[in-house]
Amino acid sequence: MKQTKAKWTVLGATGVLALASIAGCGGNNGGNNASPSSGSPAPASGSAPSSSSSSPSSASNEKPLDLSIMLPIFKTNYPKDDGPVTKEIDRLTNTNIHLQWVPNASYTDKFNITLASGKLPTIMMVGSPKEPSFVNAARSGAFWDLTDYFKDYKYLSQSNEVILNNSSIDGRNYGVYRSRPLGRNGINYRKDWLEKVGLQPPKTIDDFYNMLKAFKEKDPDGNGKDDTYGMVLVKWTGGWASGFDTIKLWFGAPNKWGVADGKLVPEHQTLEYLEALQFMKKLYDEKLINQDFAVFDSAKWNDPVINGQAGVIVDVTDTAARIDDKIHAAMAQEGKDDPNAQYMDNMIGVTGDDGKLHALPTSGFSGMLSIPKSTVKTEEEMKRVLSFIDQLNDPDIQTLAGYGIEGKHYTLDGEDVVPSKDAALLESEVEGLNQMIPYIGAVASRNVKQTPLRAKTTQIQTEAEQYVVPNPAEPFISTVYTQKGQQLDDIINDARIKYIVGQIDEAGLQAAFETWKKSGGDDLVKEMNELYAATQSK
Repeated sequence: MKQTKAKWTVLGATGVLALASIAGCGGNNGGNNASPSSGSPAPASGSAPSSSSSSPSSASNEKPLDLSIMLPIFKTNYPKDDGPVTKEIDRLTNTNIHLQWVPNASYTDKFNITLASGKLPTIMMVGSPKEPSFVNAARSGAFWDLTDYFKDYKYLSQSNEVILNNSSIDGRNYGVYRSRPLGRNGINYRKDWLEKVGLQPPKTIDDFYNMLKAFKEKDPDGNGKDDTYGMVLVKWTGGWASGFDTIKLWFGAPNKWGVADGKLVPEHQTLEYLEALQFMKKLYDEKLINQDFAVFDSAKWNDPVINGQAGVIVDVTDTAARIDDKIHAAMAQEGKDDPNAQYMDNMIGVTGDDGKLHALPTSGFSGMLSIPKSTVKTEEEMKRVLSFIDQLNDPDIQTLAGYGIEGKHYTLDGEDVVPSKDAALLESEVEGLNQMIPYIGAVASRNVKQTPLRAKTTQIQTEAEQYVVPNPAEPFISTVYTQKGQQLDDIINDARIKYIVGQIDEAGLQAAFETWKKSGGDDLVKEMNELYAATQSK
């Protein structure tokens, strides 16, 4: 299906029923998106830190600050409060940290429950500053407005103005954003499998489909069994985590909102979005994706690829190197590892009808660290907590949170980090602690040795920035969405899952879209267009 570069094909009331189903992967298709995130965090890269006043020190005469921090975790095992890395961060920042880990797959639900309870931690990771529950809480004064304080801190004063705008509510910042590369999303795949089935890296949607099909049907692991499939997807609570928000752009769908005839159009009201859904249904029907994707825990997202069950994950491209490390570790335990082998590879994406790449951008951040007023009651207390958050950007603490303690969790090869091959040790004492690092300012922590795969990842994440499809409504705060956003999102998310697994047909999908409109969707579109028109008239 062809479309022009800047125009979306808007879906009419009967458009769903009229669109023909994709046959044999639909010929040449066009298109391209973590908010948060993926879920898998990665520090931004940067230059050496400036020599300035504040740096971690245990020499303070102040009593250690008691801190509780609520964070998402992507593993079933995680660092404890009395773990060696946590205690070393305590020492360097003069704190006593209590970590409240929440499985990533259920973080939004736990966040809302905790917010409603009134019993909040000292620091709370907010997955999205646009979440209706958080917007309401911030506007009502439940969280500290930090906007005017950043300038007073060594690292926070280096915050990016564009990202501050993207993470703001009504132009104010109620948290410290966690910086992420803008062009981070793409395709991760088993390089060894692709070579085994005799294919080249995919260039088009058809190529991508054929790769998934070969990974299921051509015994890519060489064990003579029919026990592999193409791509692993995870629970679709927020959409982006499933990879769909990346894949839909390959077909030409917009990123959340498109612009047609000078007006904002919701993505699901475009034919390109439906075409992407039909593609996902085809993958499901042919068992090229895991049949339990709708309930698959994102904490186990990488496991099927590491274990040799699936060959592809559409996620942040730095996932490839982490999975590669895990495969090496698993092979080493079996005495079968080739240290020089590269099991994984990655790429920005594939092209559609227009012959161009379209990448899903991040917002430049993945959530933010917010300070509740009910727990941190005075400005003096807030400033001390903010000082701690600022210290987390120090290169030494970044190294600690990212890799652990030298000699125990990693060794050095020159200036490069060589992580321990003891995966259980790293999970229980290190992995996940980087979830509290903002990565703001000059980032000069130690890094894992730049293997060819890691060097490529850095390169393609930089290249991807020129292909990103922006969300034109990114900065807007909608009153309607604040009040009804969760309900509206649930209607669309539930409908697309039911459509893909065959519980509803295209008529049922259209009925859900009509329900969305009547449940506040029409009001949302009207308000968003008013906000958009106001920016265009300036």
